[in-house]
Amino acid sequence: MSTASSAAECKGPAQGGRSRRLLKHADFQRVYKGGRRQFTGNMTVFFLRRTDSAGQRVGLTVGKVLGGAVERNRIKRRMREAVRISMSTGGSPVDVIFHPRKSVLDMTFAQLRAEVERGMKLALERARVAEPQA
Repeated sequence: MSTASSAAECKGPAQGGRSRRLLKHADFQRVYKGGRRQFTGNMTVFFLRRTDSAGQRVGLTVGKVLGGAVERNRIKRRMREAVRISMSTGGSPVDVIFHPRKSVLDMTFAQLRAEVERGMKLALERARVAEPQA
């Protein structure tokens, strides 16, 4: 068995694989333009409820203002892991984008995970409130 096929097997939707992530520019723009935002202590969370029945999708934006490539990639790795741990399976169809501040670099992983969990919880609660009543 090759390493490429075993890596693909480990990254299904339940483990936070590609289908649980926002990847396309158009999806990010749709959330920014049509969604809402929530500020937490160390990041901004953008979110938008979708009409399809798929679960949550998460995207990360880490701008150049946060440092060089090494720092930005470190932030993204840590945040992806925090999202993977705190993301619920299934759930409501909500797109969530995390935009961290520079202070994320100095946080411990436990603090970062708590911040991501809080941001995810706020986004999901507020997205349910914003859903149209049928």
